[in-house]
Amino acid sequence: MRPPVVRRRVRSVALVAALATSTLVASGLPAAAAPATADGLSLIQTRTSLLGTHEWFQQTYKGLPVVNGWYAKHLDRSGRVSSVTDARKQVPSNVTTSATVPAAQAAQTAQAAATKFARAVNKTGGRTDATQTAVSTKLGVIGGAGSRLVWQVTSRGAGGSIETLVDATTKQTLKVSPLSDNYDAIGQVFDPNPVVALENESLTDQDDADYPAIQKAYKFKLLTDLTDPTHLVGKWAKIVNTDAVSSKTHLFNFKRNQPGFEQVSAYYAVTVAQRYIRSLGLTDVNAEPQDLLTDGIPDDNSFYDPSTDQITTGTGGVDDAEDLEVVQHEYGHAVQDDQVPGFGASEEAGAIGEGFGDYLAGTLSLPNGKGFDPACLMDWDSTSYTDAPHCIRRLDTKKTTDDKTGEVHDDGEIWSAALWEINRTLGRQKADKLIIQSQFYYAPDTSFAAAANNVVATARALYGQQTAAKIRPFFVKRKILT
Repeated sequence: MRPPVVRRRVRSVALVAALATSTLVASGLPAAAAPATADGLSLIQTRTSLLGTHEWFQQTYKGLPVVNGWYAKHLDRSGRVSSVTDARKQVPSNVTTSATVPAAQAAQTAQAAATKFARAVNKTGGRTDATQTAVSTKLGVIGGAGSRLVWQVTSRGAGGSIETLVDATTKQTLKVSPLSDNYDAIGQVFDPNPVVALENESLTDQDDADYPAIQKAYKFKLLTDLTDPTHLVGKWAKIVNTDAVSSKTHLFNFKRNQPGFEQVSAYYAVTVAQRYIRSLGLTDVNAEPQDLLTDGIPDDNSFYDPSTDQITTGTGGVDDAEDLEVVQHEYGHAVQDDQVPGFGASEEAGAIGEGFGDYLAGTLSLPNGKGFDPACLMDWDSTSYTDAPHCIRRLDTKKTTDDKTGEVHDDGEIWSAALWEINRTLGRQKADKLIIQSQFYYAPDTSFAAAANNVVATARALYGQQTAAKIRPFFVKRKILT
């Protein structure tokens, strides 16, 4: 739970590519005319984010959609175009729009190709039936080199959907692509931990024993966003243990005396955290699979390492990954490291990191915490080294900057206490959106005061001056601001 001092992060290839396709429009004028002949744009969706509106268009050629031909305008809150994303394709004017291959024949060709593909990559997650059935067949145009008319055939089977492109004049299969890379599974976890679930401060580790008093704390949960048919590898979390558990039936039914239990718990904790962050409209905050090594060290400690972008949990006392709040605290470090490269380069920045990690764990536990001492953190993990009530730290201390010790975990309670009061005053979702959004503006070596000013300024931008004025006193109370 003590992060390394140095924090560095290389932006993902996908993000770099996305930035490369965006053309800034500083003047606010529309983008240049489309490069394709007989081209048009059809508005397909409008999305509103925290800072503006995003209009997405489908490129068309003589009324037909151009495969992967997209164009987007990004408008700020005033309606001014701030940037565009231009992924249109060149289409020569001599490309035909009349198919010589009937739709039914294209569908049969596509079904056979998709079924073969599904069997080859085991898209059925271990099931024996990989058959794909065409559910949609429509004409489109491939742009760029080799432009041509195609049938776009979508088929479905037990392993999800597959798109197949079939040449509309030769019936040749040109491309087979999976559309569904996600699987759902069922796994057994504690949520957030046994002490809270059973409201029982007398529970102890008992050397990883699966003893009777703890049985009612187990809950079966949906494990979403899996991208691997048998392993705990998904869009937002990835178990990297050499002894990684697997299941062809998509059932991960382990108890705490089995290593697989911690793996399921860690996967669930991070996926829940990322899905919640995304539900706030913050869709580019550590939006990638987070590496998780459970039971990786024998110590009663866990940590996030920015040099490897990995969370490692320990086995001393209660195995740390059994407590969702431990994993989600470490995920808080990963989130900040993604938002601010090199974050934590000063003592106060390090304390903010610890405070936010605590805060994130606390707010994520609220829905299932049953109101059982919600400000007490990691109640299960800390049974090994604290007296009841078991709390590694609290979110509701009276600490101010006068109480600074220079130890980041202790000083983190100054920061988390201010955030917790914002949460209790504005409401969970409104506060969480504000707090996470504000972190984009932190400096790697930020101070308490500078970060607090970022939070207040973000509150003003998101919710107005009245909300900013409401939360500022919480930082004054902690002597962070004057």
